[in-house]
Amino acid sequence: MNTVIGSHDVLLVTLDTLRYDVAAELAAAGETPTLVRHLPGGRWERRHTPGSFTYAAHTAMLAGFLPTPAEPGPHPRLFAGAFPGSETTAPGTWTFDAADVPSGLAAAGYHTACIGGVGFFNERTPLGSALPALFAESHWEPEFGVTAPDALPNQIGRAAEVVARLPAERRLFMLVNVASLHQPNWFYLDGASSAAGDTRASHAAALRHVDAHIGRLFALMRRPCLVIVCSDHGTAYGEDGHTGHRIGHEVVWTVPYGEFVLS
Repeated sequence: MNTVIGSHDVLLVTLDTLRYDVAAELAAAGETPTLVRHLPGGRWERRHTPGSFTYAAHTAMLAGFLPTPAEPGPHPRLFAGAFPGSETTAPGTWTFDAADVPSGLAAAGYHTACIGGVGFFNERTPLGSALPALFAESHWEPEFGVTAPDALPNQIGRAAEVVARLPAERRLFMLVNVASLHQPNWFYLDGASSAAGDTRASHAAALRHVDAHIGRLFALMRRPCLVIVCSDHGTAYGEDGHTGHRIGHEVVWTVPYGEFVLS
């Protein structure tokens, strides 16, 4: 990462609430060709999230604690704030003297931008403003949120505007929080209705929708660009009687992760 930072743009895409099992199944079945084309080996890496809901997970990730490989570690981190005694800071880790990644990258000359999706990015309340405030510029509107079927295409349009006005010599760190997988997602499943509610099948349909559009986001990014695409947490659809997240269930704690360079 010490050779990447300063020479590459960095794009962090959080597919909010995406379950690992659903992501892996669709990848294996060839139903998410855009993501598979970019993922190393065409497969998601199985990792554990640092938090069981959006705010906790993003606060950790934006401090440098990305989802951890599910196998026994230690696992060196890509980014790390200066912290005496850190066992996951290795020679290849890019370290920064700040409390969060956006501030560290800003100090290294990056422009930082956030395009929010779920309510923790809506800037309508102090809590909804905490994560966006870490960035030099942030964007959210209802058309980016969980109830908008075209949220991701709308977010990509805004991302294109951010990239287009950036000076060529200025590096970019951009977070895109994709709300499409989060409930409600029933409207992505053909023939479904709000009365039927969200299901694991509609969650999968939402991922197919994301895959159909996310190639536009990758295409508009300047080269070279390090891309990290992952879920912040999963969610339950009745497993062991559970629905939703912010719980300690396997389907919540296990998330898909991928990183690659657009060049």
